[in-house]
Amino acid sequence: MCEPEIIEDFFGVYILYCLNPKFKGRTYIGYTRDPNRRIKQHNRGTWAGGAFKTNNKGPWKMVLIVHGFPNNISALRFEWAWQNPTKTIRLQHLNLKKLPRKESEFQFKLRVMSEMLRVGPWCRLPLLIRWLEKDFCEDFPDERRPPNHMTICHGPVKSKNLKKSSPAVNINEECLLCSKHIQSSQSKLTCLNPSCNLITHITCLADLFLSPGDYVPIEGDCPFCNKKLKWGDLIRKMKGCSQDGVLTQTDDGEASDSDQEVTDEELGDKKYSDENEQFKIKNIGGDEPSWFLDFNDDL
Repeated sequence: MCEPEIIEDFFGVYILYCLNPKFKGRTYIGYTRDPNRRIKQHNRGTWAGGAFKTNNKGPWKMVLIVHGFPNNISALRFEWAWQNPTKTIRLQHLNLKKLPRKESEFQFKLRVMSEMLRVGPWCRLPLLIRWLEKDFCEDFPDERRPPNHMTICHGPVKSKNLKKSSPAVNINEECLLCSKHIQSSQSKLTCLNPSCNLITHITCLADLFLSPGDYVPIEGDCPFCNKKLKWGDLIRKMKGCSQDGVLTQTDDGEASDSDQEVTDEELGDKKYSDENEQFKIKNIGGDEPSWFLDFNDDL
């Protein structure tokens, strides 16, 4: 078995598949910051933090996870829409309530996800679609393939939480695009190319990358070194993630283990569990503003 890829600042939405002969074929969609910890909770039951809908129905397998969301709000909104495809305004064009379907529950959920990845606001996010179980892997039809800037990958993953970031530091550096001073470290972007000297306001580079009518950049060429830059990678670097947001090991040579940590996921389970499906995601709060923070009408 290949070693898991370790991802910093992980926010993911997953789908479970039930292997219990009595309930085989059932699925469950959820949100997590630690997929390995979460599947253990589902299989152990509600007493261990698992969801009510998966309790005493296992074993479950986490077969696919979509990650790369910028924060818990963005991921939770994606989770809600995936769980409730007939309620979200983003998928009304599919007529899911009216059109009969000749597919399994799992295939339907995959079709819904593939459609979600191709509509706003999710079509502009730097998401990764990761197959965790090769036996369940399916190719996307050509007409429903994710946008080119999204990555389809395979294999296990392990999350690594970032250390708590220090407060914004007041700085006084010149933006090389507008020649004005950058006042805060949280408004400063630099190129991913270590030999590039680009220093810029986040807004200045965003204006350079944005297409008319868009509000979130996807990618663009560095104005100094011409390196192709993904906006999501730039933001992750600004937040303190290592290059490309991926680690192979921690400083002491071992992958981090956050099983004992209390994460946003535990708080999320209490607020957004399957027992509260009518919860209005629009009322979620608590995250700092983000370039990828979905607007309130995105559902």
